[in-house]
Amino acid sequence: MGIHYDYKSTRGEKAMKKEAKKKARLEEKRARKTSRSKNEEAESKMHDIQKPITLDDLTNPDKN
Repeated sequence: MGIHYDYKSTRGEKAMKKEAKKKARLEEKRARKTSRSKNEEAESKMHDIQKPITLDDLTNPDKN
C-alpha cells in the first residue's frame, strides 16, 4: 500500500518537474537556433563585387 500512496502523492510534483525540464530543453534549443542564424548572417556578408579587392581588404580584420 505504501508504494501506491507515494505514487499518487508525488504524481503532480513529478509532472511539474517534467514540464519544467521540457520547457528548459525547448528554450535551450531556441537559443541555439537563434545563435546559429546570427552566425550565418555574419558569414553571408560579402565584398562589393564592383570594387577591386586590395591588400588592405584582405589583411585588416577591423575593416568591414
